[in-house]
Amino acid sequence: MLVMAVPALASCGSGFRFGAPDPVSEQGKEVLGLWNGFHWVALGVGLLIWGLVLYSVLRYRRRNDELPSQSPYNIPVEIAYTVVPLLIVIALFAYTVVGEQKVTALADDPDVVVDVVGFQWSWQFSYPEEDVTVESDGVTFPRLVVPVDSTVRFRLRTADVIHSFWVPEFMVKRDLIPGIDNEIDVDVVQEGEWTGRCAEYCGLDHYRMDFTVAAVPDGEYQAWLDEQRSASEEQP
Repeated sequence: MLVMAVPALASCGSGFRFGAPDPVSEQGKEVLGLWNGFHWVALGVGLLIWGLVLYSVLRYRRRNDELPSQSPYNIPVEIAYTVVPLLIVIALFAYTVVGEQKVTALADDPDVVVDVVGFQWSWQFSYPEEDVTVESDGVTFPRLVVPVDSTVRFRLRTADVIHSFWVPEFMVKRDLIPGIDNEIDVDVVQEGEWTGRCAEYCGLDHYRMDFTVAAVPDGEYQAWLDEQRSASEEQP
């Protein structure tokens, strides 16, 4: 029953986050489903074990000097406690593989492409199809803007050491590794503004590698692009 109940428990537990943030992306919702599913199954297994221990303590507590049954083995029980955990592990593994494939899948034609470059100790965000580049001015954190209800392709590259692109509310994270160009798709389904950061220790000023990310309606996104182009043209 535990094996068959994993997906159901995850969906029923959508209101419980077990410490995870409220996801604002489709990929984050999938990750939260995995997170909840594992927690509910772990809770069920824990309750089963506690129940069996309590039953044994109460049912077989010593009443007199007679020894309990001294049978050296119980084949059905031994088969059960070998097979059942194996089935649970297999089910959780399959559930994880399906979820991971959904989270890491790349769209054939993303709506927006953003080239993300991490370096010690800040970020650069380039929109190659819109001819817009955003980077820190040395005082404020760089601001990443994406349209809501769109598939955004992040192409991740590092200019020096390993960094990690992480927005907690997206509930997806990917490392930037020298010599490897990683890509992730994120479908943001909720308007808002959040803080992203480097989640891989990368040197003395690692703590400074924050950025802001805003998900806005398409009209506001287009207006922001026009504003960035105008600001770039005004620079000498």
